[in-house]
Amino acid sequence: MTPGETAAGDVATGVTRAEAVRGGAAAGGSGGGRGGPVPDAAAWDRAAELISAAGEVALACHVSPDGDALGSMLAAGAALRAAGKRVTASFGDRRFAVPRLLRFLPGQDLLVEPDRYPEAPELMVTFDVSTVDRLGTLAESAGRAAELIVVDHHPSNPGFGTLNLIDPAAASTTALVERLLHRLGLPIDEAIATCLYVGLVTDTGSFRHSSTTPAAHDMAARLVAAGLDTEEIARRLWDGSPFGYLKVLGAALGRVRLEPEVGGGLVWTFVTRADRAPYGLPYDEVEGIIDVVRRTGEAEVAVVLKEDDDGAWQVSTRSRGGVDVARVCSALGGGGHARAAGFTSRLPVAETMAGLRALL
Repeated sequence: MTPGETAAGDVATGVTRAEAVRGGAAAGGSGGGRGGPVPDAAAWDRAAELISAAGEVALACHVSPDGDALGSMLAAGAALRAAGKRVTASFGDRRFAVPRLLRFLPGQDLLVEPDRYPEAPELMVTFDVSTVDRLGTLAESAGRAAELIVVDHHPSNPGFGTLNLIDPAAASTTALVERLLHRLGLPIDEAIATCLYVGLVTDTGSFRHSSTTPAAHDMAARLVAAGLDTEEIARRLWDGSPFGYLKVLGAALGRVRLEPEVGGGLVWTFVTRADRAPYGLPYDEVEGIIDVVRRTGEAEVAVVLKEDDDGAWQVSTRSRGGVDVARVCSALGGGGHARAAGFTSRLPVAETMAGLRALL
């Protein structure tokens, strides 16, 4: 779709915005998507024009937000509010709650529950949302938005907006938000820098992943110069798990399996709701288990299936680089990066793993 297309649709294609959003792809949107070009100067200028002209901006990130998703959205929201915009921000979880590890992020007074989100926003901007499904209950608002800007760095993103700012070379979505704020001429204070830094440091694995480019270090230097307490941020993110996490981790490691003949070596386990229940451990607290399992030296691919509160399995995958797990997860309805991706399954563990093995 072209940036100026209205919600009525594209006469030439006969595809409405809502149909394109529901289908997971835009009919020719500007900027990068799967296999498409990265956003050029015209795309960034158009984004700045749309945001500058809007009286109200509705922001959204993906369900079960991580540091990059929530950090991107809150950084943009704080900057736009300081510039005098009316801002609404949310994510489409039916059980709406900010993950405990991210509750220190500033700007959370911008957040509203999904049922208070605009049904048909004048301008909607999504952050770190690789597919429409990842918007959860806010997908319908995206389909009705007069303009929809997609800001993301997932290579599997098909480009479902009227304007797509998708750059897989970016270390994090917060890196793209920083660029957008500079394009808008908006200052980055300590609070905004905190949100941007959290997205950068979590998506690069504390600057250990292959996404850690010189540009990522340059960005970190700019943000630290804004006065960040990086030691405190690290403590909040990685050094504060509740005791129940250790018990659940023990259960998960007790059932871990290594299958050296699959995909160059597959290590996997699963975490159930019943594992978490005795400790009152929220679902978001088990996200880090994949980072323990992936340490297995004999495995090319690591997988952790986590049963959420609705009974669905949220499947996290990691690769050492020999297997493109984004392609595997995309085939199963998900997406992500070549070395880190995921999907949702409502099949039993055995059937979910059978499908995954076949693709590996």
